[in-house]
Amino acid sequence: MSLAISHLARRFDTTQVLRGIDLTVGKGELIALLGPSGSGKTTLLRIIAGLDWPDAGALSFNGTDWLVKSAAERRIGFVFQHYALFPHMTVRDNIAFGLTVLPRADRPGKAQIAATVDRLLAFLQIDGLADRYPAELSGGQRQRVALGRAMAIEPRVLLLDEPFGALDAQVRRDLRRWLRGVHDSAGTTTIFVTHDQEEAFELADRVVVMNGGVIEQTGHPDEIYDHPATPFVARFLGLTVEVPVTIRSGRAQAAGLDLTALPRRALPDGPATLFLRPADIQPVPDPAAPFRVTEIASTGALLRIVAENAAACRIEAEMPRRQGRDLRKDQPVALRVIAGQIFPGGAAPADAAPVEAPKALKESRP
Repeated sequence: MSLAISHLARRFDTTQVLRGIDLTVGKGELIALLGPSGSGKTTLLRIIAGLDWPDAGALSFNGTDWLVKSAAERRIGFVFQHYALFPHMTVRDNIAFGLTVLPRADRPGKAQIAATVDRLLAFLQIDGLADRYPAELSGGQRQRVALGRAMAIEPRVLLLDEPFGALDAQVRRDLRRWLRGVHDSAGTTTIFVTHDQEEAFELADRVVVMNGGVIEQTGHPDEIYDHPATPFVARFLGLTVEVPVTIRSGRAQAAGLDLTALPRRALPDGPATLFLRPADIQPVPDPAAPFRVTEIASTGALLRIVAENAAACRIEAEMPRRQGRDLRKDQPVALRVIAGQIFPGGAAPADAAPVEAPKALKESRP
């Protein structure tokens, strides 16, 4: 069984919120919709749930057209950011609610409902909270109850909209690990919305990066992290240092930078832009290097370093503090790039002649 989305589009007044979304979700997959606010993530989730309808496109589950079915007919489990629990109901009654409102022909008997709730209470590790009310629970406990209520109806697809957004950092981390375990045990097809990269990468089998109503990239978390497909994805995933380079015979070149660790790329000769993470730049003291340290600050575990050259090219680097003990302000440094992503286009640097790695860098390599 799979969920298939094809050419899905949605407009609100003059704003195009979704611009032709194509996505297939396999049975038992856990998919993260990752992107900034306004990228269309929640609108897509609401259309899957049957809480909104597209202006164009198709949505099917296991070959059945879902756009002709109501939310109840789709049998979707939905978990909201702010829990949406019924305050006048106990934990037990909140979890049972979805079963008690099923059409009479589909509704289990009271004994079966009670057995299902007991099983979920134990499965979600909240059996000691069964007779409490939502106001008596912590945020993490409420979110477990909300998940139990969504799972009680044995949903075909489980949808979570920023499920941990209202919780503090430590509780979010704990619940992420717990949710992954619940997913693996239950095997439910799950789609969740988040703007938190760490959350998406830790939880998901695949990550769908969205921006401006389109999917920029879909793939395994490591694939997206190491090989962002567009400049937007590169910037969104932390490649915040942008350096103009020139491509010659598949190699990136820029004066004063050692780019020999980068693989050859199948790009046309000419100007390009190199996107880097600060942690992938290694400053090494070298009296002949064109860059000088202009700023240096310690966060305890890390050193944050800014280096500039005479052409006002400013590069920020980050490294473990103990590895940077020899670095000082105003010190000449050579910059070795460990990893990065290159996209064609951009103004070429004026002096992009090939640069041999400085001696200090050669000696520092394993």
